[in-house]
Amino acid sequence: MDSLIAASARALAAGDAIGALQRIALREDPPALALRGIAMAQLGEHLRARELLRRAARGFGAHEELARARCVVAEAEVALAMRDLGGLPRTLTAAAATLEARADHANALQARLIAVRRLLLLGRLDEAAAALARLDARGLPPALAAVAELTAAELALRSLHIGPAQAALARAHEAADRARVPALRAEVAEARAVLDRPAARCFAAGSAQSLRLDEVAALLVSGALVIDACRRGLRAGDAWQPLARRPVLFALVRALAEGWPGDVDREALIACAFHTRDPDETHRARLRVEIGRLRALVATLASIEATGQGFVLRPHAAREVVVLAPPIDGEQASLVALLSDGAAWSTSALALALGASQRTVQRALVELEAEGRVRAIGRARAQRWLSPPLAGFTTLLLLPAALPLE
Repeated sequence: MDSLIAASARALAAGDAIGALQRIALREDPPALALRGIAMAQLGEHLRARELLRRAARGFGAHEELARARCVVAEAEVALAMRDLGGLPRTLTAAAATLEARADHANALQARLIAVRRLLLLGRLDEAAAALARLDARGLPPALAAVAELTAAELALRSLHIGPAQAALARAHEAADRARVPALRAEVAEARAVLDRPAARCFAAGSAQSLRLDEVAALLVSGALVIDACRRGLRAGDAWQPLARRPVLFALVRALAEGWPGDVDREALIACAFHTRDPDETHRARLRVEIGRLRALVATLASIEATGQGFVLRPHAAREVVVLAPPIDGEQASLVALLSDGAAWSTSALALALGASQRTVQRALVELEAEGRVRAIGRARAQRWLSPPLAGFTTLLLLPAALPLE
């Protein structure tokens, strides 16, 4: 390795993409092309970065299998930054195996970490958790350790496991300080700030208050009967009854919860569930049918009793009834709240959950996407919507030249 390549690689490891380019910008040999590709990716020029990395991979000879594998993994991370999630797993797995066989354990782990982050972006949280649990992160370079901890924190926050998330973010902060990469420090700081922002509103017995994520998590394990208007369902301890695909039933149970401990009259329930201000006997008959369905679904958590004026919610075990709502009102807030579980939703499923038209939901999603608050994967009928990751995952990339990542 010549001195300019080594100096450029060290600059990239420190996050100095401009300094790296100044040393090798005019060179066309494969190691220089690879480093130029990494520098362009760190500057946000992902299309140019991908082109350079592919040229570098083609330029390395048959005896330079290790260098080619590093280029493949670097290109996979560029694809991740571009949210181009197709065609990654097979080539990435092969590259990781090559790196492992050549004793490049840090870069092999980087490849597997990219695969985990891809699963996160696709909303496949269970698979991501299983893959992350199989990784051995001991002895990682600080920058890579910080990304691994950010990934663990993302998973924990999606599942509202606040303690593990805080611990992972603390470790990420420590690793980012040791890495001395400003972009990585900023990313960790942004992820930690999520914990201090209002995440939901709580309505109980006529009072309302804003809750942070840790307070939401505490509420969900408190034993109260929580009508969750963020994820559209009922929770009491470990019991969860989803109602995202039953918008009428959810509207009824939320109205009953907001009226608790008193009853809610039939006209108010009809207006809430069926969106009409002039009910007739057909609406009253339909209300009886829907209340019967709701009783059957929530029987393990609460009962619903008829009164002279309407219906009242009676939680089992003398539980308190709490309504958990998005931090702000409006259709966009409800969409963001539904997507906050990290799962991939179709437009039709979101429309069904919100009780709105599919076209209305599509318009709201386009506006949210422009603001960076949601993201889409796939096309046409296969298109799905997700919330953006809590951490942005700065493109750190590998060093395809034969330089230890230290």
